[in-house]
Amino acid sequence: MSMDIDTAIGIAEKQEALLQFSHFSRKDVWDLGNVIVSEIFDKKYVLSTSIRLINGLIAFQYIPEGTNLNNNFYLTRKFNLVRDKENSSLLTTLRWQKKDENLAYQGLSPAEYVLCGGGFPIVVKGTGIVAVALVSGLPHLQDHDILVETISRYLGVSGVPRIPLDAGL
Repeated sequence: MSMDIDTAIGIAEKQEALLQFSHFSRKDVWDLGNVIVSEIFDKKYVLSTSIRLINGLIAFQYIPEGTNLNNNFYLTRKFNLVRDKENSSLLTTLRWQKKDENLAYQGLSPAEYVLCGGGFPIVVKGTGIVAVALVSGLPHLQDHDILVETISRYLGVSGVPRIPLDAGL
C-alpha cells in the first residue's frame, strides 16, 4: 500500500501530539523499557532498545542476542536526531524527504546522525522533551511503529493512528 508523504507526516505529527506524558521518572523509564522488551519477546524480534535522557544518559538499554555494536551505533545516531530536531526520527526523515533534504544539506554528519524511524521523543506536557525511546534492528517504519504501539499501551492511549508498514516510505 503506497501512502503519500503528506499523509504520513500528518500521522506522525498526530502520534507525537497524542503520546505525551504527565511525568517521566526513572521508574517510568524502567516500566516503559520493560513494556518495549516484553513486545520484543512476544513478537520474537531481534531488536535493541534504549531509553536515553535528553542529556544523553542511558537510563535503560537491552541489547539481545543477535544484535551487535552496529545496532548500538544506530541507537545513538537516532537519539542525536531526535534530541536535536525535537521530533521523532521518522517525522524528521519524512519532512526532509519531502523537501529533498539530507544530512549533508543540514550540515550533519552521517557518523553522528541517521535518517530513519526508531527514535521517539518522550515529551512531558508543559515541560518538553525529557528523554528519547529508541529501537534498532527492523525496517525503519516497523522500528517506529513498535515505539508508537508500546508507548500507546504504556500511556493507555487508544486510537493512535498508525502508518502502514507497507506504506512505501
